[in-house]
Amino acid sequence: MKRSEVNSIITDIKEFFVKHQFMLPEWADWAPEEWSGKYETCGEIVDNKLGWDITDFGSGDFNKTGLSLFTIRNGNWDKKDKMYCEKIMVSDEEQETPMHFHWNKTEDIINRGGGNLVMELYNATDDDKLSPEPVTVSIDGVLTTVKAGEPMILKPGQSICLKSRVYHRFYGEKGKGRVLIGEVSLVNDDANDNRFYEKIGRFPDIVEDVKPVHLLVNDYEKYL
Repeated sequence: MKRSEVNSIITDIKEFFVKHQFMLPEWADWAPEEWSGKYETCGEIVDNKLGWDITDFGSGDFNKTGLSLFTIRNGNWDKKDKMYCEKIMVSDEEQETPMHFHWNKTEDIINRGGGNLVMELYNATDDDKLSPEPVTVSIDGVLTTVKAGEPMILKPGQSICLKSRVYHRFYGEKGKGRVLIGEVSLVNDDANDNRFYEKIGRFPDIVEDVKPVHLLVNDYEKYL
């Protein structure tokens, strides 16, 4: 992805958050130079990768395969200082987050507003393939069984609890508009806890055609 594209996406997403009255921490607006010398006080943000996360999953086509995220809070499995995570995300119509599961993380995915969110689910087999068996999940505390891979709809206000080793992919329903998505989960660890069904990249390679407006979580090591 080009940095200019990432900058444009962040500007657009920030406006969408404001439209839905979802406010971010003050440091979400910091320019790169404002991070200088702040590691001593902001180490939790850097080490636990809080902040902006714009990814095309290595596809080269963000509009087709991509996701915009902002991690608001997150802990650390090793330190056991905070064993939970919260994210806010945005998915456009038919913009896919590819099929994956988490080895350890249980998460609630919440439709916070906007359009409808489409989810496709599979249980993982013992050898990490897609099971043809039905999948039973909790929808707002109500046990619900769906056919493997059958698209299911989360309307605004609805949420789903996904336990570890449940494959899932999701995208905004065509014709219903952009979706504001919440995530509340156990600690998020993108380096070790994701299992994508097809081999993809979690973070994009950035072509630095312009300067960043805001740092991404995968920029911290370079800039700090």
